[in-house]
Amino acid sequence: MHDEFLCHVTAYGVCGGRRIGVPLGTYRAPTLALALWWLRDRASWIAERLDPQPDAEHLPSGALVPVTDTVPDVPTVLRAWCGDVAQQELVAEELAAGRLVRIATSDDTTEYELLAESVDAVRMQRILPALVMPVA
Repeated sequence: MHDEFLCHVTAYGVCGGRRIGVPLGTYRAPTLALALWWLRDRASWIAERLDPQPDAEHLPSGALVPVTDTVPDVPTVLRAWCGDVAQQELVAEELAAGRLVRIATSDDTTEYELLAESVDAVRMQRILPALVMPVA
């Protein structure tokens, strides 16, 4: 069982013809449960900022308008992922097995990426080449 997990959230967009990543947060989770909680929390955080409630106090009346059905709906995708128990279990199994997990969704301008990996797996990947060096 892997004990610690590195979690990252990044938004990617194009600026001046180049793909640019903007870090939205990083967390070193001491347990698998906290890694999953943090990923869900960040996904919800992004969804709320992209699609706030129409009656939010900080928004003037009429500031939000519905978009057409052809617009990619990142907030709905993120909220659905957060509420999908089967997806959460799959992510937990992958992380517990030491595999990198990437959840990504995008709209017309931006890709949102949630990434998590085992600290132990990262360490083993760094050490492994040194351990299997051929001896002449």
